[in-house]
Formats: sequence, C-alpha cells, structure tokens
Amino acid sequence: MNIPPGPPPQCPAHGGNPIRLYGAAAEADPMALYEDARETHGPVAPVLVLDDLPAWLVLGYRENAQVARNANLFSRDPRNWRALQEGKVREDHPLSPMTTWWPVVNFNDGEVHKRLSDAVKDGLRRFERLGIRRYVARCANQLIDQFEHNQADLVADYARQLPILVMGHLVGVDEQHGPRLAHAVPDMLQGTETSLASDRYVTTVLQDLVKERKSKPGHDLTTWLLEHPSQLSDEEVLAHIRVTLVAACETTATLIANTLRMVLTDLRFRGHLSGGQMTLPEAVEQMLWDQPPLNTVIGRWATETTQLGGHTIKKGDMLLLGLAAANRDPAVRPSDDDLSTPIHQNRAHLAFSSGAHECPGQNIGRAIAQAGIETLLARVTGLELSVPEEELTRSGTLMSQHLVGLPVTFLPPQAKDTDAPTAVRSAAPTTANPRMPGS
Repeated sequence: MNIPPGPPPQCPAHGGNPIRLYGAAAEADPMALYEDARETHGPVAPVLVLDDLPAWLVLGYRENAQVARNANLFSRDPRNWRALQEGKVREDHPLSPMTTWWPVVNFNDGEVHKRLSDAVKDGLRRFERLGIRRYVARCANQLIDQFEHNQADLVADYARQLPILVMGHLVGVDEQHGPRLAHAVPDMLQGTETSLASDRYVTTVLQDLVKERKSKPGHDLTTWLLEHPSQLSDEEVLAHIRVTLVAACETTATLIANTLRMVLTDLRFRGHLSGGQMTLPEAVEQMLWDQPPLNTVIGRWATETTQLGGHTIKKGDMLLLGLAAANRDPAVRPSDDDLSTPIHQNRAHLAFSSGAHECPGQNIGRAIAQAGIETLLARVTGLELSVPEEELTRSGTLMSQHLVGLPVTFLPPQAKDTDAPTAVRSAAPTTANPRMPGS
C-alpha cells in the first residue's frame, strides 16, 4: 500500500515549511513545482530532498548565475555539506553519486579544478566540429539502417544510442564496443538488476583503453589526457573519460529526443523550420531554453553564511541549481512563448550552468544533436508520430526528465550521404570551442 507523505516537517534551518522535491507528484511535473515554489518563496526556496534533508532550490536566473559564478562562496566540493559532516547522510543515499567526493573536475575548486579542467578543455579543443559532424552522420546512418518496417522508436532506437557511439569514438574506444556500450551506459544509471554488470563492463573497457593508450597513443581524448602537461594520474584519466562519456551521453540523448518531439508535434516550430525562418541550431537553442537536459544540478555548498534571494544561507547548506526554473524566470523570459520573440536566437540560457564549472562540452553536444537530427531528416521522410501526442510520457527524477518513447512511422529511407547533411538549413561553423557536461 502506498502511503502519501505527511506534511513537511518544520525545519529550523529554513524557519518554515520547506517543499519536498521527491515523490510521485514532484517527479511527475517538476516545472509546476518550481513555479509554485517561486510564487511562495521567491527566487530561492527552502526544500527537502530524500530522507527530508534540507537544501535550497535556486529558482531565479540572476541568483543561479550568482551561485554558479562564485565558487569561493558556493563550492562544488560536497565535503563542505554540513549534513554529511554531521553523519546525517546514509552511505546508500540515492544522491550519493552526486554528493560523494572523488578526484574529478566537477567535485573540485581552485587550483585543483584548474589543473583538471585545463586538461579536459585542451583535449576537447583538439576536435574539429566538421570532423565530429561527419562521424555523427556515419553513426546516425548505421542506426537508421537498422530501422525495420518503416517504423522506429526515436528514443530507444536513435536518441539514446547515437551519443554513446560518437563519444565512444572521441574518447578512443574501439568500435566493436559501440553497440554494447550504447546499452550499458544508460543501463548502469537506471538501477536495474543488470546495472552492476553494465557498470563493470564500462569500467573494464575504459581501464583497458587507458592501459592501451599508454603504450599505443591515438588521436583521442584518452591519449591527450595522458599526455597533458597537467600530468593526470591513470586513475584521474580513467575518471575523466568516464565522466565525459556518461555525462555527455545522457544530456545529449535528452536534447535530441526533446528536439525531435518539438519538430514532430509543434506546428509553430515545424512550420518555421520547413519555411526556412528558423535554423535547426536555433531550434536546439529553443529547446535548451524550454527543456534543458538537466532540470536541476546537485549541488553547491555554502562555505560561509551569506544572503541569497532574501534568505539566509548558512555555512554548510546545500544548494540545488534550478536550471530549468532559471530559464523560465519572468525576469528574463517574455510573458509568452510566441515565436515573434527571438528567444531561440541567443545562448543566454543556463542549460549548461555558468561560471568556472560551466559545461565544457556543450558545443560537442550541440554538434551531435544537430548533425544527428539533420541526418535523420535528410534520410527519413514522411516522419509522423504513430501514437497520439497526448500518449507520449516522460519519466525522471529531481535532476532530469526524459521522454519514455517517441514512436514514429515514415517512408522508406533515402540513400545514404555520410557528409554533413544539408536538408535542413544549418548555421554551424566548422570549428568549435567545445565544453563537456559535468565539469
């Protein structure tokens, strides 16, 4: 029997009734929860995460930028969390993967962060956008060739598989591992009966890769991290290619699926795309404003007591960056989403956060999403949903939500063209200054 949670407990740290960020209601419609919290508490709201641990949800655009850009006051190091120091966080807490420190770029600040971040950024800058787009087209064509009977689920059969195939290539994994990695990486994050085995497989593949690249360098991120002047240890190299692989794949898969749904279901956008008034890159930016791959980033920890959004944030408090809520802050968004408002023509959104820990692979993610969608639209015509739009569902947690499925039918695929497709107008340059999720 499912017993609904009782009223939120009084929380001395917050001085009131905080909002629960867990449970079916919160996960079913997080945006509604964010707006209720904004209306009740303003740009910063007292909340409870699992086990009724107190935190602050940052909702305002300005406040999110303020926290993200001040690592000295709002640290990414979870060892600053007062609840953790006081032994109130159990070892198997569901947030442990995001709140347990380990020596990677996204859990460090200052000089340590700079050393690790320089290595990751320098490695990613060595990729050329045009080369990535061509490889995306190649992988996309392989997936399209596997579609059967002129129908597919564009989430399971395409969006979830394409990023891992591309990112596996960029980090240097042999192509023979691609299909299994495409299953194992999402599976290891889902908490299924096979997650542990998937985790072991991914770890073993990457350990073997690091060992091989030490004696046989390649043109890939693993080699460049090993050779970087920052002198990363083997363990640090392994940790960072793992973070790069997992973070990039999950966020990019969500971005692809969300954009494809928009193209298929929103007549305003579909008309603008087909009429040449909106480029596909602009459509991707619109989705990054409206449905960023991560709703919430966990977390930041206050290094001293301070004021934020009219609330007193105490030393050791945890803050959650509400990226989706910040993008919809009335202070920066128009009162409506009419396409006469050129919101899709700028990148001022916080989908990739901001500051020193801003996602260092965002342009690679954009390249994969744009080239992947372009390839699909160039080869597959007559795309239509095979179910009513209202039957499309989402699943997720506090951090993110993703489409469960996107079933479609279409006409027989066109002949392959492995060059960067041109069926949809694109303004993408041939080089990039890439940034990778989760820094």
